Amino acid sequence: MKTWESFLKVDGWTSGYPSVSKALRHYARRIKSERTRETFCSALIRLCKYCGLNPDELVSLSVEDASKTCQDFLDSLRDGDFSIRYINTTLAYLKVFFRENGLELKLERYHQPTRYRKRPEYVPTPDEIFRMAYASGSTENRAIILMLYTSGLRNSTLRALRYGDVRGELESGFTVVKIPVYPEMKKIDPAACKGNIPYYTFADAETVKALKEYLEERRRIFGSIDDREPLFYSATRRFPPQKQRRTPASKIGLDKMVKRSARLAGIKQWRDVTPHCLRKAFESALRNNRLDPKDQEFLMGHILPGSQDAYYDYTKVEELRRKYASVEFFPSRASSEELRKRQVLDMVRILGLPEDRIKRVEEALAKYKTVDEAMGEIRRLALEGYKIREKNSDPKKIVREEELEHYLSEEWEFVSVLPSGRILVRRTL
Repeated sequence: MKTWESFLKVDGWTSGYPSVSKALRHYARRIKSERTRETFCSALIRLCKYCGLNPDELVSLSVEDASKTCQDFLDSLRDGDFSIRYINTTLAYLKVFFRENGLELKLERYHQPTRYRKRPEYVPTPDEIFRMAYASGSTENRAIILMLYTSGLRNSTLRALRYGDVRGELESGFTVVKIPVYPEMKKIDPAACKGNIPYYTFADAETVKALKEYLEERRRIFGSIDDREPLFYSATRRFPPQKQRRTPASKIGLDKMVKRSARLAGIKQWRDVTPHCLRKAFESALRNNRLDPKDQEFLMGHILPGSQDAYYDYTKVEELRRKYASVEFFPSRASSEELRKRQVLDMVRILGLPEDRIKRVEEALAKYKTVDEAMGEIRRLALEGYKIREKNSDPKKIVREEELEHYLSEEWEFVSVLPSGRILVRRTL
């Protein structure tokens, strides 16, 4: 049970306090959103703790006293580390609470400048997102970053996805996979399906490839994946493995992973990169590829204005899949196979191989479509016999994913992810 549930005696859409029940019934009639219920109760409990009164005592105040108490409370939020948007939202919830209990409060809204943001944000470019994905440190993190960008899913929605939501599409062999969003996701996270608006979006070929690699690795670890398990599970080590695989990734953990990946990708404003920034990059990609504005809005999970939503045909999944497939999410970036080929060439140069041997490796890579196909010939060149020079003049090292964080804290810096999945780091001088 959450703190606000016990404090306000909330059970579903009713409460042990008659005043709270009246407000909850109002929201149940209007939208019945779990996220709205949680946000309203969180605002009310904050007011109760501020003035030392329970909800029924609050509504027994006169209009003047209640208005002054609420305005003083909101002013205290303004003096704290709260955004103007949050304060005005709290004001609206409190006005509804008192109005449903017969009191029309006289409260002043706070001025919110145009394009106001409490915290700075940085929306990475497609190239930067690609670097983030391949510097993120694991197949799961790579799949998450690519999914956030190419599907436009919100943080909460991504974490509420279950394996069963995408299994059928993945097994059907689609290059572009459909991702459903539906109100029942709110049972996992109250904010998962904003406004209870069901819709669907897609994940591109690059994301699907990364997702399959991640799921295959997950099967090797756990043996199987149940349809009810979260698509992306918790990274915390506090849980035993069998509980961890059934626990969705946390909001804070996902946010930290995105920032860490942005830092490893060399983005100067990495602290300002959030999962929502990748959603904004998704919107830009749709717009830059001149997708129909109605299709853009639908794939973002928005309601179309006026009567347009009633006439929008979202049942033609294959038609929208075809339109989505035409979007170039990485227009100036080569395919992942070309990236892997460049990484192999970079690696053999780091190994200190002679130019003639490097040339033969380059010819082998050009001959085959994928790195995996070329590896047989590359191995015949006896590359395994070469090692990184262990000289002070060349302070590089290959480490495993789980060792990366330790080396970064010891004044080493990320260089690149090798085709083997290991990571090349270099000591900072």
